[in-house]
Amino acid sequence: MALGDPLGTASLRVSPQDFFVEESLGFEPEGEGEHAFLRIEKTGIGTQELAQQVATLANVPRRDVGYSGLKDSRAVTRQWLSVGLAGKPAPDWRSLEADGRVAILEVKQHRKKLRRGVHRANCFVLALRDLRTPDKSLLEQRLQQVAQGGVPNYFGVQRFGHNGSTLAQARHWLDRGGRRIARNRKSLYLSALRSALFNALLAERVEAGTWCEVAEGDACMLNGTHSVFAFDGEDPSVAERCRQGDVHPALPLWGRGEPLGSALRHQAYYDCFGEWQGVADGLCNQGLSLAYRPARVLPDDFCWEFCDDDALRLEFSLGAGSYATAVVAELVEINDGDVGSGASIE
Repeated sequence: MALGDPLGTASLRVSPQDFFVEESLGFEPEGEGEHAFLRIEKTGIGTQELAQQVATLANVPRRDVGYSGLKDSRAVTRQWLSVGLAGKPAPDWRSLEADGRVAILEVKQHRKKLRRGVHRANCFVLALRDLRTPDKSLLEQRLQQVAQGGVPNYFGVQRFGHNGSTLAQARHWLDRGGRRIARNRKSLYLSALRSALFNALLAERVEAGTWCEVAEGDACMLNGTHSVFAFDGEDPSVAERCRQGDVHPALPLWGRGEPLGSALRHQAYYDCFGEWQGVADGLCNQGLSLAYRPARVLPDDFCWEFCDDDALRLEFSLGAGSYATAVVAELVEINDGDVGSGASIE
């Protein structure tokens, strides 16, 4: 862990209500267009299963149902889905509520399909139960550290499948030449592989203590944006802006393209992969373009409460693509193994 050893143990998701997440789109559906936008609260059902149910109800191909982010089934989640109706009459969306796992909160129209990763943020309310900590004051200090300085922006273990099964399957698929497979599965495999490489690079920065610092040759990303620039070490204000949380060091999401930052730094990243260099090469051969992701994430509106029933309640928001489990991992060890820094590539 970047901030020190976990300061106790706790249980997460004793019930789905202990993990609440609400998606913030960052824009309003226009109110007209051929795509129905459904704002849904769901419990005990994953986004992909729900998307298939929506497609079946609307009698459209599964590919015509869009969503911005995958939300866990072991949680209470609110998110938007879009359905391309192409002039068809809308079905009775309320029929999705039949088994009690889904509630339709809002229906609007929009001109475009909802695409992956376009939402602005996710807002979380977590209950860590059966909290056992040797020193609550130290945990309080750690919470302050997280609020002020953020945490390493690891991809969560959800990216890699149960016990890393998706990552293992993806590695096997790529080692065998990356043969033609279903589009959705290929996307899942490439995402798992690229996320694992990113986590490995971030783990190196955490080990070196530089995950929250910019250095000459780094790529940098402006907080809350996708704006990336190279840091040549000449402008001292960049380091100060990093300390203030306005700028973060950025690490590559591996793929083809001209790297930001220095060529030596990019080569050092490649060398870090060791026996997984073939995976990095394979991602390039599969046509992925080089992109960047911040090494640090700052939780917005981070607040907490120690409850009388030995629970710690957390509320915060994270930008799209960042994981609440990365925040919890810097605080306490979760008993059910649901929280961690992600699959290892060692």
